[in-house]
Amino acid sequence: MRFSVFHGLGAPGDIENYNQHMKDAREYAITAEKYGFWSTWYTEHHFGHEGQELTPNPILMGVDIAARTSTIRIGQAASIVTFWHPLRLAEDLALLDQLSDGRLEVGVGRGLYGREALNLNPAADPRDQEQNRKLFAETMEILDKAWNNKFFSHQGDFYQFPAPGVKWNHPLSPATSEFTNEDGEITKMALVPRPYQQNGPGLWQVIDSPRSIVSAAEAGVQGIFWLPPVSALKGRFELYREHASQAQGREVPLGEGVALVRDVYVADTMEQAREEFEEAVMNTYRWITHWRGLSNLMEEGEELTDAHQLDFDMLMDRNMLVGTPEYVTEKIKELEREVGMEHMMLWTTHPGLKHEHAMRSLQLFSEKVMPHFA
Repeated sequence: MRFSVFHGLGAPGDIENYNQHMKDAREYAITAEKYGFWSTWYTEHHFGHEGQELTPNPILMGVDIAARTSTIRIGQAASIVTFWHPLRLAEDLALLDQLSDGRLEVGVGRGLYGREALNLNPAADPRDQEQNRKLFAETMEILDKAWNNKFFSHQGDFYQFPAPGVKWNHPLSPATSEFTNEDGEITKMALVPRPYQQNGPGLWQVIDSPRSIVSAAEAGVQGIFWLPPVSALKGRFELYREHASQAQGREVPLGEGVALVRDVYVADTMEQAREEFEEAVMNTYRWITHWRGLSNLMEEGEELTDAHQLDFDMLMDRNMLVGTPEYVTEKIKELEREVGMEHMMLWTTHPGLKHEHAMRSLQLFSEKVMPHFA
């Protein structure tokens, strides 16, 4: 079993203390490494004056954490690749992999909020899902070419690299057929640096719909899930396993190649856990479900109706691991039994949670839950 940290950095109504929130995030990651966590993951969100989502650049955040740690792996959940120029994204991620001595895990997403997309790359407009998907696929194709070839070129619907009509003439870099034609025009280009990891960093995608699950599995991209309860996760895990097995030509075990984000908070008593965690986690769900709705919280076969009301008890019945070490341990064992879970990402740092409470929960989880899954 791998345990990782999903760090949803936020501070509703308190963005003026951003510097302190960065310091808290550093301490949390350094402590997670001390306790043997496999990786730490950071989100990408922009223009959040509300303080709900505070990390505009998970790559820069990863550079900061990599400089202060030595073993924990660094991921993004996710870099919204449709917002980035693909060559800049390829360079920045490769540089992070070099700076961290090969500890990079690349998590990618397509983007959800129009406020972000339309002000960073109008072609990523989430109101046009087909165009958004095409832009995502082309950006991923460019990343693959740039990371895995000494020289590369690309002709697509959105991008053309290298730009046509540019000639190269420098005595310290003679034009060759590797990257120019007979007229000296540049026909291919090189990414410098390429990733430190020989076969490139691990690729992950936040997935949920059958279409995204199938496409990720067929492309060899690992999946990240969050919301659904156990009964609804089974079909998703099975769908990923089925198509990963077909793509790889082997029987992929259930749970392999998949990570599950769960809202986790550990305290000495069930009552204390709820008292300390409820306000922060409910703040996140009220924010997220405004965009996503409640459908991903339904049990398998359950119909969403007006009778469903978002509250803490509803979430406790469906997907949260909040309580004593014994309670949280049993819930993780259930996920092992039911869906073959091999990799859990703990989301404890919900916006508004006191830092000292997050640190105490991390300690209790590490000392009293993790040993059961060594």
